[in-house]
Amino acid sequence: MTTTTLAVLVPLLPFLGAAAGLLLGRTAPGFVRPLAVLPTLAAFVLAVLVAARQGGGRAVDSATEFTPTGSVPIELALHIDGFAALVAVLVGLVALCVQIYSTGYLRDDPRYPSYAALVSLFTSAMLLVVYSGDLIVLLVGWEVMGICSYFLVGHYWETPEARAASIKAFLVTKLGDVPFLIGLFALGTDAGSFRITKILGTVAGGGLHHPTLIALLLLAGVAGKSAQFPLHTWLPDAMAGPTPVSALIHAATMVAAGIYFIARLLPVFQASSAAMVVLAVMAAVTMAGSGFAALAQDDIKRVLAYSTIGQLGYMTGALAVGERGAAVFHLLSHGAFKALLFLAAGVIIHAAGTNSLAAMSRMKDLRARVPDAYWTVTVALLALAAIPPFAGFFSKESVLGAAEHVATGHTEHAPGAAGWIVLLVGLFTALLTASYATRLWLLAFRGHGAEAPDHGKQPLAMNAVLWVLAVPSLAFGLAYGVLPDWFDSRDLTPTLITSVLGTGLALVGGLVTYGAWRHTTALAGRIPLGAVAAHPEADAGLVEAEAIASHEPAYGEVAYAHDPADPGRLLLGPLHRHAAVGFHLDAVYDALFVRPVRAGASLVRFLDREVVETYVRGAGALPRLLGAAVRRAQTGNVQTYVSALLAGTVVLAVAALLVATGA
Repeated sequence: MTTTTLAVLVPLLPFLGAAAGLLLGRTAPGFVRPLAVLPTLAAFVLAVLVAARQGGGRAVDSATEFTPTGSVPIELALHIDGFAALVAVLVGLVALCVQIYSTGYLRDDPRYPSYAALVSLFTSAMLLVVYSGDLIVLLVGWEVMGICSYFLVGHYWETPEARAASIKAFLVTKLGDVPFLIGLFALGTDAGSFRITKILGTVAGGGLHHPTLIALLLLAGVAGKSAQFPLHTWLPDAMAGPTPVSALIHAATMVAAGIYFIARLLPVFQASSAAMVVLAVMAAVTMAGSGFAALAQDDIKRVLAYSTIGQLGYMTGALAVGERGAAVFHLLSHGAFKALLFLAAGVIIHAAGTNSLAAMSRMKDLRARVPDAYWTVTVALLALAAIPPFAGFFSKESVLGAAEHVATGHTEHAPGAAGWIVLLVGLFTALLTASYATRLWLLAFRGHGAEAPDHGKQPLAMNAVLWVLAVPSLAFGLAYGVLPDWFDSRDLTPTLITSVLGTGLALVGGLVTYGAWRHTTALAGRIPLGAVAAHPEADAGLVEAEAIASHEPAYGEVAYAHDPADPGRLLLGPLHRHAAVGFHLDAVYDALFVRPVRAGASLVRFLDREVVETYVRGAGALPRLLGAAVRRAQTGNVQTYVSALLAGTVVLAVAALLVATGA
C-alpha cells in the first residue's frame, strides 16, 4: 500500500467511525465504544506508518482536480512533510487517549454516542487540515472543527454556562474566520492556485502582490482559532464542556490548527516585515496577559485554559521570529503535557466531588485519593514550567533561543524588533508560568478546602491514559537532536544564555509562589475559616488579614474565606481583581459589539413590527373592507335585489335625461 493511500485512510477512518456511531448509537449501543476507539486507533497506527515512511525526507505530494472552476482550480491534494507527519501522529495519539478516557469518564452519560461520534469527526477534520495540500480542502477541515467544537462545548446543554460558552466559542472564532476566508481567496488569486506548494513557489519568486494585507487577514483567523489576543476570550469559557473535550481542543487539535497553518505558510508572512512585527506583538500580549490571568483563576480548568493561551503565544512568538521548527517542536511537546493536565484534571474533579468545574479553593489534600493524577500532574507541571530535563524545557528554550538569535542579529529570518519583543516577554512569561503551575500544584494537592465525599476509584481507562501521556511529557524533549531532520534542518539545541535565564526565572517564580503560599497558610491558620463568609462585619481581624493578602481592603472577603491560603492574591495584589476577569476584555467587547448589535436588532425588530407590519396590515385592510361591503350587499333576498335593480334603473334614467337636456 502506497504512502498516499495510507495518508488518505488516516482522516477517512475516524470519519467513517463517526458516521457509523451516529447511525448505530440508538439501535446498537453495544457498538458505540468500539466504533469510537478502534477507528481512531487505526488512524493513529497509520499516521505512525506514514511518518515512518516519510522519515523527514522529501515531502509526499499528490493531487487531483476536484472540479473545474473556470479560474483558480480546487484540488484534492496531499502535502506531507516532516511537520505534517509528526503533527498527525500527535493528533492521533491525543484523540485516541481522549476516546479511551471518555469510555470511563462518560460511561453513564446518555449522550455518549453522539459525543463519541463528534470527537471522531473532530479528529478527522484536524487530520484533514494537517495532511491537506490545498487551502480550500484545508478550509473544510477548519470549519468542521468549528462546528464540532460548538456541539462538544455545549454537550451539557442543560446548563446555561455550557450553552453560552458554545455560542461564544462559535461566534468569536467565526469573527476571525470571515477575514481569514477573504485572505485565502486573495492569496489564491495572487498565486493563481490554492495549492500550498504553488503558493510558496509564487512567494519565493516575489509574485505576491499584497503580502501585508493577505498576512493580516489570515492572522485574524489564526487569532480566533488558536485563541490569541484579542480573540482568545472564548477559550476559558469553553471549560464548561466535558473535560476530555478540553484536552482534545486545547492540546493537539483545534487551537493548534492556527499555529500549524502559519508554520505551513510562513514564507507568506515573512514577505511582510509589518506582519511579522504584528505577530510578535500579538504573541507578547497573549503570553503576558494569559500568565497574569492564570495566576488569578480559582477553577483548575480555567487555569489550564489560560495556560494553553500562553503556550500558544510562545508558538506564535517562534513563528514571529521565523523559526517554524521551534514552533512545531513546542506544539508537539505542549500537546502531550497539556492533554495530560486536562485529563488529570478530570480525575481530580471526580475526586473533588464536583460536576464539570473544580474550584481549587475547595480541594483538600487530594494526594492520597488520586495518586496517579498526583504523580502525572507533577510531571506535566514540571514540563509546563520548563524545568529540565522535562519536555517543555527543550521546546520552550528552542523558542527563546530562536528569539535571541534574531534579536542579536545572528539571523535575518525576521525583524530584530520582533526578536527582542518575543525574547523579553517570553522570559518574563517563564516566571509567570512557573508561578501559576506551582500555585495549581499546591492548591490542588496540598490545599485546605473542605473534604469532599469519596467517590471511589477512577476507572482503569482514565488512569492508564495519564501514564501513557506522562512518557512524552517527560522524555520527548530529548528528541531535539533528531527533529532538525524533520524541521528544515535547523538546530534546536538549547542555548546557554536563554537556558540559564529561563530556568532561573522559572525557579524564582516557583520559589516565590511557594513562599507566598507558606505565608498565607500561616496567616490562615490564625483565622477562623468561613467567619467572614458568615459575618463579614463581625471579624475585623479577618478583614485586616484579607487586606494584607490582597492589598485591597474590603475586597473579596467571601472568596478569601473559601481559600485563605491562595498565594495568587498576595502576589498579584491590586491586579488580582482585574486578572481574575481577563482584564475586562469581555466587558469591552460587550460595550463595543454586543450592545450595539443588540440595539440594532431591537431597532430592526421595532421597524419590522411597527412599520413593515403596519404597512402590510394596512394593505390588507382596504380589500377586507371592500369585501365586507360587497358581502353585505349579498343578502339572498330577491325583493331586495329587484328593488336595487329598479333604483339603479331610475338613477341611470335620470342621469341620461340630465345629460340629454344639457346637450
